[in-house]
Amino acid sequence: MKFKASIEQANTTKAPVPALMMCLLHSVTNAHILHLQSRSYSEHQALGAYYAEIGDLVDAFIEAYQGKYSIIDNYPVEYEAPPVGAIAYLQYLEAEVQTLRRADGFPQDSELQNEVDNIANLINSTLYKLRFLK
Repeated sequence: MKFKASIEQANTTKAPVPALMMCLLHSVTNAHILHLQSRSYSEHQALGAYYAEIGDLVDAFIEAYQGKYSIIDNYPVEYEAPPVGAIAYLQYLEAEVQTLRRADGFPQDSELQNEVDNIANLINSTLYKLRFLK
């Protein structure tokens, strides 16, 4: 499993928008798996809220992007299962968002970056719940 975001990885990614969007769409399934495996009620609830909200946030970004630019038709096909531990997985997502949103080829339009901010806020809020609300 590869769960390490890096500037080098972002620079070699030819299409950072589809890469980030697929990563986040996979996070719906991965967070659901972690939610179902959790033995902590607070973790179970935090992950449930995450997977219930992230799909709509990703959809909002994709629709805005496609309205401004073009239909995304080159999504990566690889699926990555979540690592052991909800916090580690959300930290991975946090790093991916921060890395890929600044990668060459990722739009810097304020309205699209605002949609990414909404995604980052959900990740941050979920990390807070996982770390401190036990």
